Amino acid sequence: PSATCKPWQLCHCWERRQAPKGVNTTAGQGQQVGTQEKRQLEELTTPLARRETETLFQEQPETGNQYLEDALLRSYLKTHLPPQVLQEVNQDLERFGNRLLTKIQPLAWECEWNPPVFRPYDAWGQRVDHIVTCSAWRRMKELAAEEGLIAEAYERRYSNWSRMYQAVKLYLFSSSSGGFNCPLAMTDGAAKVIESLGIPGSLKNAFDHLTSRDPKKFWTSGQWMTERRGGSDVANGTETVARKQPDGTYRLYGFKWFTSAADSDMALTLARVVDAEGRVKQGSSGLSLFFLKVRDEERKLNSIQVQRLKDKLGTRQMATAELHLNGAEAELISAEGRGVASISNMLNITRIHNVIAAVASMRRMISLSREYARRRVAFGKLLKDHPLHVQTMARMEVQTRGAFLLLMEIVRLLGLVETNMASEEDQLLLRLLIPVAKLYTGKQASAVVIEAMESFGGQGYMEDTGLPVIIRDTLVLSIWEGTTNVLSLDVLRSLTKSQGQALAAFSSAVQKRLELAASIAELGPAVKQMHDAIGRLARFVQGAGSKGTVTMELAARDFSYSLARIYAGALLTEHAARPGAASTDISAARRWCCQELCPVATELQNGSYEDGAALADSALVYGDS
Repeated sequence: PSATCKPWQLCHCWERRQAPKGVNTTAGQGQQVGTQEKRQLEELTTPLARRETETLFQEQPETGNQYLEDALLRSYLKTHLPPQVLQEVNQDLERFGNRLLTKIQPLAWECEWNPPVFRPYDAWGQRVDHIVTCSAWRRMKELAAEEGLIAEAYERRYSNWSRMYQAVKLYLFSSSSGGFNCPLAMTDGAAKVIESLGIPGSLKNAFDHLTSRDPKKFWTSGQWMTERRGGSDVANGTETVARKQPDGTYRLYGFKWFTSAADSDMALTLARVVDAEGRVKQGSSGLSLFFLKVRDEERKLNSIQVQRLKDKLGTRQMATAELHLNGAEAELISAEGRGVASISNMLNITRIHNVIAAVASMRRMISLSREYARRRVAFGKLLKDHPLHVQTMARMEVQTRGAFLLLMEIVRLLGLVETNMASEEDQLLLRLLIPVAKLYTGKQASAVVIEAMESFGGQGYMEDTGLPVIIRDTLVLSIWEGTTNVLSLDVLRSLTKSQGQALAAFSSAVQKRLELAASIAELGPAVKQMHDAIGRLARFVQGAGSKGTVTMELAARDFSYSLARIYAGALLTEHAARPGAASTDISAARRWCCQELCPVATELQNGSYEDGAALADSALVYGDS
């Protein structure tokens, strides 16, 4: 690729090469040059001429203002937001869409091309542990503050709608963020934890920095949980210890194996408090939550040593490091032994951000695929005129619509909870839907973006188109904030802890949405399929009650998928039943409901969870007899 190509034009090298300046390609002048020059001229001009006459060139897909081009987003906001809020929000989102297109996307490509570099020593051999980030990455931080991407949720200018407004801006920002959506997720989570603790005086300064709109004051936060012995199993994997000091502060000693956005200003982390006898308590009840600044006022690291930066498949724009805490000064902010419970608010927020990133990546790839199909000619006609190609894109679109409505439902419920307007049913539903949406959209996103990549043919596999960046950065979404299986088990825990009330709230919410569509003839098949799926789910739950824990664990993933598909189906049907709904809304609802909505019931019939199924699985995988 030419060094002068513009990567922010998305597929920055899909531009036709021109003959070099000073080379005249006319036959008359070509005969006057010497033999060597003539050979050179032929090498330069012949391939160019051939390429100009053959159909090897493909037009670059170009998208415009993301907000204006997202019909589903705009129709959803028009349906749900109060008129005055909609008017103000609409104007700002259109402005933000233009800023993304003209100012922020170029920065995203600079972040991709200039990943962070770790410099452990200065020129004189002194240990400095400096993580060097590019100017575009630092500018992203300033833009995040200016746009209020964290502040908006905590200022609550629009009451319970503030969280939705923030989520929409993050959704638009995500695919153009150059990876900066990850530190924003942890920053939002840290602010939520501090708010849930009542913003104690010692944390007021940190909260003000995390929610500031002033680029000079804005902080980002890390979330340091993963250690050498494991990821999600923090109860057994956390080795870091905290030693209390005479002044009431603590010193942390341990090794954090995976710390995203290691260049952040602060972090929340878990550690085990050492008692007077030098002992620590094991298990989750031995974990406490701590706040620490990464650097002091002189910008020196807080007794933290950077071991190395991780060499990752994707999200290369962001510094992910291994950190050795060697007496890092920290403040205990949870009750001793209540660290896991206290950080749960952070996990809920970061999981919602994960859903935002998943939906945004799907929407981005589909938008590019759609534009490409309008330009690319194959087999004598545009791709958009090939029925099979359009059918494939339609299937991707339906999946993306279901994921988008799941996201909007979660942030709607969160807004109600944060403003004390949520019913008990709303709260139970939110607790259940967060892990369900996170695990399902993470899987959806990987499937959709890979399918969309294929729609570009060989160009989708070329690094200089920029498309592989989206693929790589999407694949982590089924891993971050809990893998699919880990979260499936969390779904079961939420049902058990609520003693079935969460599932009752789920069923009630689904039924209410279907009632709105019952009188619309075009939605009749979808409503019927949804009622059938709910009935099958209820029968599974009733029958599973008599089964053992192994049976429920085997069914956990299929059960979670069933919840996601049924609830997304209800949301799509509700959206299609609103006054003024487009025919595409009805089509999307019907297509969604044609898939297997309750796979857990089907697998139960197939005997996948019967006694001995686990042993059979083990034999199949490991070859045991």
